[in-house]
Amino acid sequence: MADKIVCIDGHSILNRAFYGIPELTNSAGVHTNAVMGFMNIMLKVLDEEAPVYLCVAFDRKEPTFRHEMFGDYKGTRKAMPEELREQVPLIKELLTACGIPIFELPGYEADDILGTISRRAEARGIDAVLLSGDRDLLQLATEHTRIRIPKTRSGMTVTENYFAEDVKAAYQVTPAEFIDLKALMGDASDNIPGVPSIGEKTATALIVAWHSIENLKEHLAEVRPPRAQKALTEHFDMAELSRKLAEICVEAPVSLDWEALVHDSIYTREAYEVLSRLELKALMKRFEAGGLKDARAAAEKPQAPEVSFRQARLGEKEDILSQAKGRTAGFVTIWQEADGKSGRGKKTESVRELQGIALSLAGSGDVYLLTVDEFPGDGLQDFLSALCEAAETTAVMNLKEERKQWELPDCSHFTDIGLALYLLNPLTGSYDTADAAREALGEARPMTRPEDGARILADAVEPLTRKLEEAGMLSLFREIEMPLSDSLSRMEKAGIRVERKALAEYGDNLVEGIRRLEEEIHTLAGHPFNILSPKQLGEILFEEMQLPFAKKTKTGYSTNVDVLEKLKPYHPIAGKVLEYRTLTKLKSTYADGLAAFIGPDERIHGTFHQTITATGRISSADPNLQNIPVRMELGRAIRKVFVPEDGCVFVDADYSQIELRILAHMSGDEKLIEAYRQEQDIHRMTASQVFHVPLEEVTPELRRNAKAVNFGIVYGISAFGLSEDLSISRKEASEYIERYFETYPRVKRYLDHLVYQGKEQGYVSTLYGRRRPVPELKSSNFMQRQFGERVAMNS
Repeated sequence: MADKIVCIDGHSILNRAFYGIPELTNSAGVHTNAVMGFMNIMLKVLDEEAPVYLCVAFDRKEPTFRHEMFGDYKGTRKAMPEELREQVPLIKELLTACGIPIFELPGYEADDILGTISRRAEARGIDAVLLSGDRDLLQLATEHTRIRIPKTRSGMTVTENYFAEDVKAAYQVTPAEFIDLKALMGDASDNIPGVPSIGEKTATALIVAWHSIENLKEHLAEVRPPRAQKALTEHFDMAELSRKLAEICVEAPVSLDWEALVHDSIYTREAYEVLSRLELKALMKRFEAGGLKDARAAAEKPQAPEVSFRQARLGEKEDILSQAKGRTAGFVTIWQEADGKSGRGKKTESVRELQGIALSLAGSGDVYLLTVDEFPGDGLQDFLSALCEAAETTAVMNLKEERKQWELPDCSHFTDIGLALYLLNPLTGSYDTADAAREALGEARPMTRPEDGARILADAVEPLTRKLEEAGMLSLFREIEMPLSDSLSRMEKAGIRVERKALAEYGDNLVEGIRRLEEEIHTLAGHPFNILSPKQLGEILFEEMQLPFAKKTKTGYSTNVDVLEKLKPYHPIAGKVLEYRTLTKLKSTYADGLAAFIGPDERIHGTFHQTITATGRISSADPNLQNIPVRMELGRAIRKVFVPEDGCVFVDADYSQIELRILAHMSGDEKLIEAYRQEQDIHRMTASQVFHVPLEEVTPELRRNAKAVNFGIVYGISAFGLSEDLSISRKEASEYIERYFETYPRVKRYLDHLVYQGKEQGYVSTLYGRRRPVPELKSSNFMQRQFGERVAMNS
């Protein structure tokens, strides 16, 4: 088997990755989605191809020899979005750090570089694989050069592969003839003119018949149809020019050192540092799994300090506590995976055995291993309790999780590093010791050893505290987030009692309701079908029953909620299907779903996440206890299976119009403030002002509309959104919003200021100083910018 080289068209794959992955930024607001997508595509190809040689080619900004032939070459291309442009130097930096050679050549395109390298590779007996999203490269396919083109199918990335025979099978022409095909039909993306009025179908037929434009020129009199003959006779010079523009140069002056192209491991520490700075965690884990090697320049970079990791003896307990007095300590609980499985409900996880803890004191470089063998019984628990009392603060990665293992004092004794990282960068969603090392200590390397983690936690407290203070969030951290961690821990531990029998009965009732609805729907349709299949349902509604509002998509007719709601007045089957979907959702999510989480104590112990949302909201999982339905009778019934402990009651408390009260306070709008001071009905008052009717004549419908406007304004609703909510025209909705701002002018100024503030400083702040980064405000995409404006107002 011959050696192989993989050559990558840099800008083409980066461009594909940029548009294929949603906008992504790191905590500094640097866009990273194209870099991540490029690396994912490249790593997949490297896994599949296992090449001996590897390189990437990029275009340059300067004009090429093609521009000298035709000044408008590529003249119709749109400018590269700024979010993509800023990632070009990043991917080059990362590739260089990976040790991958990069080629750029003034006057030539990346295609020319790839064509030249592939031909030289073949001359040396090396097979070539060219990776690009550009079909122009198909002209380079041979028996030994394969073109790989990534495509998206059904939401998945697949790669089309073309040897010479594959090009002929797909396009009816050989790779060499592919150039002539493009010469005739032109290429809008490169602004290659081609021959007017000759499209792909005609061009293909001509090249299949005559094989080249030179031969075609000799047989113009035989060309059919007459329209094509006339176009070729009048514009053959355009075909000849277009061929020169379309042909890839395979003799570009590329300087090649084959030894430098040898593909060794790309998993270097230098590359890991770049990924760490960009906060691409999935790729960092891939590199960690690949086994990091030192790159040439890695030795010149400052390395993380080495730690002395030694086992502590029981007799050293008092000495360690004495050293910890008044200092910052950090500890990591050490677990060992054991054989077997255990789990609660649907959550199945490996059995973990407690090994001990790794303990570090800030700045000491010493890490102690305290094992359960050396500190048996309650020895470790007693030590931790004494440590928390002795140390000025004890740093942990996730205090709420540590409380599941240890009995710990209140939060005033701790610094939760994960919470600190969350406040400084709330867009990440998950945080670990590697993040702490990068954010607090400027270190970028994998942190897989417990001694590294303990040392980082202890040393990170001081710099993270300083950063929180500089950002104005230290009091938010100490007075809100840390105490909240204690509360959530107690909530998780207590759980909530569920009557298992009542839940089972609820499920049985749903099953009966689902069965009844299924029979009714099948009767209305005239035959059985899978009601939960959008494809089958669409065919029933719009082909067999000929109902209106048919909207065809790639996978069939749309049967979403909006469509079915519109159909309800036309046929009872629509309402029945909506009800059927509701009952099946209640059955799977609540009747079955909740039952799986009831523990031996007859309680559900859910998880409350404190660091998931970018806004500071709590989220709930395993199961989601914040999403128990209430708007319909069957939904409310599920709440009855939750019961208080004997001798206790449930308390239901809510703030009245809290968002609008906060808006009144923060905007300083006199009318809004006065309305609350006078204890007026704010929605009636808004209705009176916006719809120009006396207060006493405001109808319930007008009040409902005003309520939608009031709350919609808080969340940056658009005229389109309001028109959908109220089933009115967009013009009417726009007038409502304009009148609202005329009524409450300082609200308008305040919301505009939030957007301006977000654009200027990259974030907006809450009353308590919580920062919400809004990178979308600087997006070149209009929809993204609009989303950013709503985020700025919401926060």
